[in-house]
Amino acid sequence: GLLVGSFLNVVIYRLPVMMERGWRRDSREFLELPAETETPFNLATPPSRCNHCNAVIRPWQNIPVLSFVVQRGRCAACGTALSWQYPAVELLTAVLSAAVVWQLGDTALGFAALPFTWMLVAMAVIDLKTTYLPDVLTLPFLWLGMLAAAVGITVSPTDAIWGAVAGYGALWLVFQAFKLATGKEGMGYGDFKLLAGLGAWLSWTQLPIVILLSSVSGAVVGSLWLMLSQRGRETQIPFGPWLAMAGWLTLMWGEDVSRMLFGQF
Repeated sequence: GLLVGSFLNVVIYRLPVMMERGWRRDSREFLELPAETETPFNLATPPSRCNHCNAVIRPWQNIPVLSFVVQRGRCAACGTALSWQYPAVELLTAVLSAAVVWQLGDTALGFAALPFTWMLVAMAVIDLKTTYLPDVLTLPFLWLGMLAAAVGITVSPTDAIWGAVAGYGALWLVFQAFKLATGKEGMGYGDFKLLAGLGAWLSWTQLPIVILLSSVSGAVVGSLWLMLSQRGRETQIPFGPWLAMAGWLTLMWGEDVSRMLFGQF
C-alpha cells in the first residue's frame, strides 16, 4: 500500500499536467497555430525532481514515508519544505489497503477491491486539488466494475449495467434541474461518470446509500470549510472525494452503513 501510494502521488501530480498539455496542443491545432516545442512529460519521464530547485530525487530519497521523516519534510538538496500530500497519500493508501485485506481476505472480491481502492484515492485527491475527474481514470474504473460483475466477483451483470445507468442518470438529472432553476452548472460530468462507475461496482441497489452519505458529508464539511476559510458561496467544492469515500465504505460495510442510515426501512 505504501508503494502504491507513492506511485499514486506521481499520478496525482502529473496526470493533470498531462491533460492541460493535451488541451493546449488541441487548442493550437484547432486555431491552426504552430505546435509548441515540448519536453517529454508523462508518468515515467522525466525522473522525479524537486519543484523548487529541480534536483533529481534519488531512489533512497523516495522511500515512502521514511524518506520524508528522515529528511524532516524537506528537500535534501535545497531544504525547501515538501508537501504533506506525499506521506498522507502513502499512509492513506496503505491503511485502506490493509483494511481491504483485513475485511475481505484473500478472496476474489478482496483482490478486486484493491484497484477499486487505489483508483478512488487517485481520483479523490486529483479532484480535491484541481476539480478534475479525468476520463482516463473514471472510464477504466467503470469498465473494471463491469468486468468484475461479468466474471462473477461482485454483483450480477444486470445489476452492474443498471447501476451504471442509474449512477450517471441520477446526477445528470440533478445537474439539469439545478441548471434550469439557477442558470448555473452545479457539478461536472466527471461526477456523473464516477457515480456510474460506483454503480457498476456496487449495483443500483446500493446507490441510495452512496448518494445520501456523500451528499450529507460533503454538505457538512463543505459548509464548515467555507465558513472557516471565509470564502464566498460561489467557491467550487469538489464532490468527487465524498463520492469516493461513500463508495468505498459501501463496498466494505454496505449492510452496516445501510442499517445506520435507514434503520429498519
